[in-house]
Amino acid sequence: MIFTPRIYQKKIIDFILTHDRGAVFAGMGMGKTSSTLAALEELKKKDPRAFPVLILAPLRVASSTWPQEILKWDFNLSCICINGTPAQRRKLLNEKADIYTANYEQIPWLVNILGAAWPFRTVIADESTRLKSFRLGGAKSSRARALAAPAWDKVTRFIELTGTPAANGLIDLWGQMWFIDKGKALGKSFHAFTSAFFDAYQVGSSAYALKYEPRPGADERIQERIAPVSLSLSAEDYFDIKQPVIVPVNIGLPEKAEKVYKQLRRDLTVAVTDDTDITAVNAAALSSKCLQCASGGVYDDSGACRVLHDEKLLALDSILEESSGAPVLVAYHWRFSAERILKRYKSAVLLEKDPEIIARWNRGEIPVLVTNPAAAGHGLNLQDGGHILVIFDQWWDLEQYLQVIERIGPTRQYQAGHPRPVYVYHIIARDTLDPVVLSRLQTKRKVQDMLLEYLKNQEIEDE
Repeated sequence: MIFTPRIYQKKIIDFILTHDRGAVFAGMGMGKTSSTLAALEELKKKDPRAFPVLILAPLRVASSTWPQEILKWDFNLSCICINGTPAQRRKLLNEKADIYTANYEQIPWLVNILGAAWPFRTVIADESTRLKSFRLGGAKSSRARALAAPAWDKVTRFIELTGTPAANGLIDLWGQMWFIDKGKALGKSFHAFTSAFFDAYQVGSSAYALKYEPRPGADERIQERIAPVSLSLSAEDYFDIKQPVIVPVNIGLPEKAEKVYKQLRRDLTVAVTDDTDITAVNAAALSSKCLQCASGGVYDDSGACRVLHDEKLLALDSILEESSGAPVLVAYHWRFSAERILKRYKSAVLLEKDPEIIARWNRGEIPVLVTNPAAAGHGLNLQDGGHILVIFDQWWDLEQYLQVIERIGPTRQYQAGHPRPVYVYHIIARDTLDPVVLSRLQTKRKVQDMLLEYLKNQEIEDE
């Protein structure tokens, strides 16, 4: 597919091409990844010396999102994801590519193994808030500390990408901006930064436990200082906020889960242990089992859940990180999905009929609210609590789907005085029924027709 940038994406591309070092602050769903790749493709023609490129990102984003975006848009860029055992990673580093992707946790290992032979001339720091804790004279983050030396000694281009650079307050900006201008805009040290823009208050008995409160006008002054090396784009300026912004988040099934899925789809049954099977007795049951597999687990014939993978949970990790503390509503269909989400995120709360839960959500006190669309029906007002919805499990029921969106939807946001876009993330397992369900919800085609078409196509592929 040929990539055709939108107006705001052209601004991202131009910014990256005209700034050796800079930060792109663009909201969720604005296509930062594809825009950056388009800029790198153009840069490859104009300045090959800027390659190879190292892209740092959270694990799932590094291993899946960036490589998949290259394939999706057919960019003329080769890419290697540095993962696996240390021996496997070393082997991958020896292979030639335009782009190498790695998760932030690998930075100390990369710096140590490469040493003076560090080859990357351009670094893209996706979700750059991971660098916020950098400090001169002893970083809180060993990853940021390790990256500091090559970032200035070896790297000629350093671009940061994030939707919310200061979600936890202006205090987050100094560490990120140091990698852009080495303290020119905000101060040569963290102490200089805080002294210029904040008042410090001791918290508790420890003299080192300080709380920083920005002084009046600090926000405007900081924005003015970083403006020459940053590009800030707001979705509200480009999207029709009367419509939800649909953001597909694609994942792949691990090999073992994919094997179970394909056998179940082909044979209508699969053995999970010597004495336990998973059986689909008809097409409707097969639909359910396939969608369960896509979501990470499947109920066996005894009614017990068999966990197959964590890929959707990892995708949810990335979405929550990108939201940077903004409350997120997560819709599930399978009971095991709700149980796994609640177990993984200790601050998550299951939506029940208790009015206090709804009140707490609308006061912004619940970071992750987990709901079944069937339980979030007519009359439930959740718009004050947030504007981000994640569809964790895909399901056919169009009415339930529309109803759960409407709980925080654009109309309710507008009526409540919140002029902000509503984001709906669909976590989609590739090569499963998930994208078929999403297509059905988007086109309102009949469930049975879609299912039969899918199964027919898969039978042809399996022959």
